[in-house]
Amino acid sequence: MFRCSACGHQVAKWFGRCPECGEWGTIAESAPAAAAARTGTTSVAPSSPAVRITEVASDSASSCPTGIAEFDRVLGRGVVPGSVILLAGEPGVGKSTLLLETVKHWAAQGKTALYVTGEESAGQVRLRAERTAAVHENIYLASETDLATVLGHVEAVAPTLLIVDSVQTMVATGTDGVTGGVTQIRAVTTALVSLAKTSGIAVILVGHVTKDGNVAGPRSLEHLVDVVLAFEGDRHSSLRMVRGIKNRFGPSDEVGCFEQRADGIHQVTDPSGIFVHHHESDVPGSAALVAMDGRRAMVGQIQALLNDTQMTSPRRAVSGLDSARVAMMLAVAEKHAGIKASSKEVYASTVGGMKVTEPAADLAIFLALYSSHKDVAVPSSTVAIGEVGLAGEVRRVPSVARRVAEAKRLGFRHAIIPAGSEDEELPRGIRISRVANLLEAQSAAVSRHDYAQAPF
Repeated sequence: MFRCSACGHQVAKWFGRCPECGEWGTIAESAPAAAAARTGTTSVAPSSPAVRITEVASDSASSCPTGIAEFDRVLGRGVVPGSVILLAGEPGVGKSTLLLETVKHWAAQGKTALYVTGEESAGQVRLRAERTAAVHENIYLASETDLATVLGHVEAVAPTLLIVDSVQTMVATGTDGVTGGVTQIRAVTTALVSLAKTSGIAVILVGHVTKDGNVAGPRSLEHLVDVVLAFEGDRHSSLRMVRGIKNRFGPSDEVGCFEQRADGIHQVTDPSGIFVHHHESDVPGSAALVAMDGRRAMVGQIQALLNDTQMTSPRRAVSGLDSARVAMMLAVAEKHAGIKASSKEVYASTVGGMKVTEPAADLAIFLALYSSHKDVAVPSSTVAIGEVGLAGEVRRVPSVARRVAEAKRLGFRHAIIPAGSEDEELPRGIRISRVANLLEAQSAAVSRHDYAQAPF
């Protein structure tokens, strides 16, 4: 049989495009499903009786901290014994380095960890561990690709944490299909999930991603595991982010920040400093914002530049922002704020490689464009939060109180927020300007007050 890894549709022969969902290159060979059991099967006595939910100990699945605060933040306070975690990311983003850092902290707590690699030799892993200072006597290494041999290593070592790098390289003997295929990945994952549930060993699987950024393999792989994490990063930046996609033991919208360095990967507890450039004085064309990445508020900076040009079609260049929203802001600013950008080159970008796509960045984009066009600096102690509509109105956005609190913590003294935002949860000690449209926003942004020294 041939099965589509995207929708699960089965066909009798191979197709380049799935006839059910229309995806290309997702049809792969798989073993035929077993015949369905006959109806009327006799019951079997359970090995253990069902118990009331009130009789189950609430601490039976308590989390064990890994020792890395940012990693524990995404996992939900730590690793739960008997859980299976899938960590997926692009090649070279730092998955293996992060897991070596994890097993180092795990071993430092007096626990045993087994690191199984199917892509490297044990000597190569040892060299990387020496470079990142991740050598500990409680860490065991095994270079294996056979699943049965891996299970034998688990019985011999009896670890409390098992790392499999990666699940696409493992082979289940007796299962049809090529290595890394749909059938093999499903069989390997099912066996490791069964091992985790019966023995209480926490298992972390490393997974590959497709060119679209999705987890490679069948979609059922994400349903089998307990936690799915995406490790993201830009090769032009040292910033790395672990983003929760699925989590049965905690929130699925948390984000952990790390920085890739020559001596390994380090956690970044306050990433806002990376996304804001320090200026000795206020400069035109710059505005600060507070973006929400999952449940985390991060302060960033948007810069814009408008230049006169003689070209018939002026250039528009955008980096780190949604180009469609920048184009919309240019149209709204020209209609309702008198900013004539049709004969100007427009450049807009974020600082530090930050990527912002949420509508709450609209007001900061507008203020950066307005500041560059009028050559008037927005004070660096001012932060702008709000969505802008096509009629020039400033709309409310979620989590305003959390955004303003983060801005205050970093030393900002003025926040421009949409009119109608809730007042009860807003922090004290920071000046709040509520604006209903773009004209009020630009007036509030460039008005001068007796501020103390600006934070940036």
